[in-house]
Amino acid sequence: MDKLLNEFTVIRPIEETWKVLTDIERIAPCMPGATLEEIAGDVYRGTVKVKLGAIATAFKGQATFIERDDANHRAVLKAEGRDTTGKGNAAAEITAHLEEVDPDTTKVVVETDLHITGKVAQFGRGIMGDVSKKLINQFANNLNTMIAERPESAAPVAEATAAEDSTTADGAAETAASSSANGASAAARDSGVRKINGPAGAPIELSDVAGSAILKRLLPLVGGLVLLLIIARRLRRS
Repeated sequence: MDKLLNEFTVIRPIEETWKVLTDIERIAPCMPGATLEEIAGDVYRGTVKVKLGAIATAFKGQATFIERDDANHRAVLKAEGRDTTGKGNAAAEITAHLEEVDPDTTKVVVETDLHITGKVAQFGRGIMGDVSKKLINQFANNLNTMIAERPESAAPVAEATAAEDSTTADGAAETAASSSANGASAAARDSGVRKINGPAGAPIELSDVAGSAILKRLLPLVGGLVLLLIIARRLRRS
């Protein structure tokens, strides 16, 4: 079990930051490599794609809130995933709490208890810590950009504009009634599972986020392979 500690800053008041960070569907595209695929009640399912050069893999799993304290801005999520090629598993308990820096800035502290098995585990705690730090920084940058481009205050304006056009609203109501009937039957078939048709996340390139850390671990393997090739050639010549 590895314990990872990361923190980042969101340029928004603490209450607004809390609402955004607990909206998994909204923030999922901000996480590098992640694609949210469906929601079943409080369970969020999706995939995380990872690659190292030409080698690519994906973890398919789910996350669930096991604690959520709105008053103290603290949440605990349980996440688990399985390598789609069957070469490893990952499980994590993620605790996040918010601290007000000033009225317009919030610090988010994330503590992760991570357990990994299989080939991914060979990289060790040092590399996983380096990767998690860089991924958290990417997530924070994406999150701040998203909030700046699509602030919460835009939603009421859109609703008010739609309400002013009564003709459009009447036509939309008829369409919605038909869609609602179809949607109800689809929901029944899906047993409450809501599919998410969002953009697929680009794979995390480990050589970019871990850099020399991964290369240092791979160097002995490459050196060993070169040595075996030299020995094999000499044996063939003899």
